[in-house]
Amino acid sequence: MSTFTRYFFNVITASGAVNDVEGAEFASLEEARAEAVLDARELMSTAILAGRDVSGRSIEICNEAGETLLVLPFREAISTTE
Repeated sequence: MSTFTRYFFNVITASGAVNDVEGAEFASLEEARAEAVLDARELMSTAILAGRDVSGRSIEICNEAGETLLVLPFREAISTTE
């Protein structure tokens, strides 16, 4: 049986942070990172359609204790391979 951990995805901007108060459960930090990549891509696509540059933002993945486990810059969510 797998053990799931609750991770929180805070969006970090130049003016501060938008904190995730609900979080989501994943079997591993790697799975949480994969979800953060999808979230970053969705946020970027919405921003691009609105004419905003959000390439300097990042998603901070935290555990239930509020400890930062990983920071994913939005630019890392863009595949550079063809």
